[in-house]
Amino acid sequence: MKKVITYGTFDLLHVGHINLLRRAKELGDYLVVAISTDEFNAIKNKKAYYPFEDRKQILEAVRYVDKVIPENTWEQKIKDVQDNNIDIFVMGHDWEGKFDFLKDYCEVIYLPRTEGISTTKIKSDLGLKNPQ
Repeated sequence: MKKVITYGTFDLLHVGHINLLRRAKELGDYLVVAISTDEFNAIKNKKAYYPFEDRKQILEAVRYVDKVIPENTWEQKIKDVQDNNIDIFVMGHDWEGKFDFLKDYCEVIYLPRTEGISTTKIKSDLGLKNPQ
């Protein structure tokens, strides 16, 4: 079985998120999604509209997702890859090169983002504060 992992906040789920999850799942048989906890978002100066537990429940309902785990720190990725027997790490191409250190543990793939959509844009369009 080929296992894939991706990371994100996954707030205000939109078609860009679905495209990433679908393409990640197409690369393997089992998709693990690590979502940023509220505490980790605070460290990154981000604030999600939905709390962690709601975002987790929403992602668990997406058919491409097999398992959801919390992302608590930047440094946990190697351990997550090892603990979950991950074969492929996937991120959006805007992170290109940032996770190449994982190539010692698994394949690293940067996928193109869906043009014209992002959580930041949605929050901005809705006039929400802190559109990170």
